[in-house]
Amino acid sequence: MSSYTVTIATGNMWFAGTDDYIYITLVGTEQCSERTLLDKPLYNDFERGAVDSYDVRVGEDLGEIVLVKIEKKKYWMHDDWYCRYITVKTPSGDYVEFPCFRWLVDDKEVVLRDGRAYLPQDDKTSVVKQHRQKELDLRRKTYRWREWQPGFPMSIDANRHKDLPRDIQFDSEKGVDFVLNYSKAIENLFVNQFMHMFQSSWSDFADFERIFVRIKNTISEYVMQHWREDFMFGYQFLNGCNPVMIQKCTKLPDKFPVTHEMVSVSLERELTLEEEIEAGNIYIVDYDVLEGITANCTDPCTLQYLAAPICLLYKNAQNKILPIAIQLGQTPGKNTPIFLPTDGQYDWLLAKIWVRSADFQYHQTITHLLRTHLMTEVFAIAMYRQLPAVHPVYKLLIPHIRFTIAINTKAREQLICECGIFDKANATGGGGHVQLVQKAMKSLTFRSLCFPDMIKSHGMDSKEELPTYFYRDDGYRVWEATKSFVSDVVHIYYTSDEKVQGDEEIQAFIKDVCSFGMQDFDHCEFPKSVKSREELTEYLTVIVFTASSQHAAVNFGQYDWCSWIPNAPSTMRRPPPTQKGVTDVNLIIESLPDRGRSSWHLGAVWALSQYQENELYLGMYPDEHFIEKPVKTAMEKFRKQLAEITRAIKRRNEGKKLPYYNMSPDKIPNSVAV
Repeated sequence: MSSYTVTIATGNMWFAGTDDYIYITLVGTEQCSERTLLDKPLYNDFERGAVDSYDVRVGEDLGEIVLVKIEKKKYWMHDDWYCRYITVKTPSGDYVEFPCFRWLVDDKEVVLRDGRAYLPQDDKTSVVKQHRQKELDLRRKTYRWREWQPGFPMSIDANRHKDLPRDIQFDSEKGVDFVLNYSKAIENLFVNQFMHMFQSSWSDFADFERIFVRIKNTISEYVMQHWREDFMFGYQFLNGCNPVMIQKCTKLPDKFPVTHEMVSVSLERELTLEEEIEAGNIYIVDYDVLEGITANCTDPCTLQYLAAPICLLYKNAQNKILPIAIQLGQTPGKNTPIFLPTDGQYDWLLAKIWVRSADFQYHQTITHLLRTHLMTEVFAIAMYRQLPAVHPVYKLLIPHIRFTIAINTKAREQLICECGIFDKANATGGGGHVQLVQKAMKSLTFRSLCFPDMIKSHGMDSKEELPTYFYRDDGYRVWEATKSFVSDVVHIYYTSDEKVQGDEEIQAFIKDVCSFGMQDFDHCEFPKSVKSREELTEYLTVIVFTASSQHAAVNFGQYDWCSWIPNAPSTMRRPPPTQKGVTDVNLIIESLPDRGRSSWHLGAVWALSQYQENELYLGMYPDEHFIEKPVKTAMEKFRKQLAEITRAIKRRNEGKKLPYYNMSPDKIPNSVAV
C-alpha cells in the first residue's frame, strides 16, 4: 500500500469552515484513488483558518497526479465551505499544489488542476482537455450576459446580490449594503437630524459648516476655505476627483463665441486670445454630453435642474489654470450669456458653481460608474466565461476583478435602480443617469481606456507645459509599472506571437468583450482578436489599470473634493441664470441642495471614499493562483517598482497644502469593490 498525504487549507473569512462531509479522489496518469472521506476521529475538521492533513492510501502507484476531485456532502444541514488550496505529497516525497480559492456549496464537487498555468494548446492528454472544456461549459451556464438598460455595457444576469454565484459574492452582504452604509455615514457625520429636511434651504454659506466640521482632513478643509477662488476652481480639473475633462484648446468652437475683448483683462502675456491659443495656453472643458438629459423630477415638491456648460481656462505665467469664460449651455444667444471674472462677484460665482455641479454629474455617472465599474464588470464576465482557472491570464486577472460584479449588482439593486438612493440627492436621478450612460457609450472606445492615449488625445501629455498635472504624472508611472509586470507574465507563457494567435481561449475572451459585453457597437472600436504579445500586454494592462489605478484616482478623493457642498452640488434647485446682474447670495443658496439632499450627498461621498476592511492594494497577491517561480519573481519586481513610485509621490507631496495621493500605489486597491 502506498500513502499520499493530503493537506487542505480552509479560508479565513467568516463562515468559511464546514461540518459537512468532505471526500477526495486523486486522479493520476495511471489510475485514480478510491473516493476517501477526510475525517479524523474526535477532531473538528475544516474549521475556519485551519490547515488539516490526511493520509490517502492506495493499492498501486497512481502515476503523476493531474487532478484532485473534492466533494462536499450534507451532514446535518447544508454548510458552505471555502477551500483555499490542497497540497498532495506523493509517496516519493514530491509536493503537488492545487490552488482552489472557491466555495463548495450544497452537495457540490470541484475538480482542480495542479497550480501550473497552461495555455490550451499546451494540454496534450484527453483527461485535462476534457476537464478544461467541462469547466468552461459550466461557467458559461453560470455567468450569463444580460442587458440591464438598452445601450449600456452588458452586465451579469442576476437581479440581486444573493442570486450571484457564491464565488463572486461579498463575504458579508451587510458590509456592502448601500442603504445601511449611507445611513450609517450620515449618522457618524452627525447630519442625521437633517436627512429628512428636504425643501429646507440653508441660510447662508457658513450654514453648510453645520454638516461639515464634524470630520476634517487637510484637503476638504482647504477646499472649504478656498472654494470661491479661481485658482481652486481651475486646479480641480488637474488633480480633483474628475481630472479627465480638461483638454488643450486648439480652436474655439463656434458654439462658444468668446472674443479677445471679453477676456483680455485675464490674459497676462500681452498676446491676443488667438495668439494664446496658438501658444498652447488655453484649455477647454465641455459638458456637451449633459445637453438634453432629463433632470430629476422624482420629488414633485422640488424642481431640479441640469446644465451643459462650456468653460475656457487659461494657463497664467505661474502655470496656474484659471477660468476666464463660462457659458452655461451649448447654444449661444441672448439667454445664454458668457460669464466672465469681470462680472459681478455673485454672477461669476454662480456660473462656477454650475460648472462644478455639471462636473459632479459627469464624474459620478461617466468617469466613475461607466468607465471603471461597468467596464471592469464586462472584462470580468468575459474572463469567467472564456478562461479556465488553469489559464495564465485568468490567474493574472482574478485579483483585479475581485468583488466587482458583486458591488455592481448591489448598485443596480439599491443605488442606480428606479427609486434607488441615486434619486434622493442627484440631479441626474430618476432616469437622467441612464440617459447619460447611453450617450457616453458613444464616445467610449478601447483607446480611450488606454491611459497614455487618453492623455495624449486631450493634448495634456507635456509635463513642461503643465508641470502640476499630478494625475497625469503619477498615472504614467503606475501605467508603465503595471504594463511591465503584465508584459513579464505574458512573455513567461507566450514564447512567440504565434502562441498568442493560436490560443483559442484568449481570442474567445477578447471577442466576448467586444461582441457581447460591448454589444458590438460600431463606435466602441474594441479589438475582436489580438495578434501579438505586445497587443495582448496592452489589452491586459487596460483591464488591470482600469480596475485598480483609474478607479482609485476617481473614487477615493470624493470626500476630499465633494464634502463641501457648494464646491460639488449634487443637484441645483433653480435654473441656470439667463442674464447677468440678477444673482445675489440668496439666489445661490436657493439654487444649492437643501438640507436633506446635502445630508444624503455627504453620506454618499463619505461612504464611497472608504476602503474595504482588509483591503488588498496593488501588487498584493496573497491568494497564490500562480505557483511558478518566474511569475513570483515578476510580482516581486512589480512590488519594488510600486514602492519606489509611492516614495517619490510622498517626497513630492511633502509640505504641499494640496497633496495629490490618489494615484499613489499604497492607496490603490487591486479591484473595483466600492
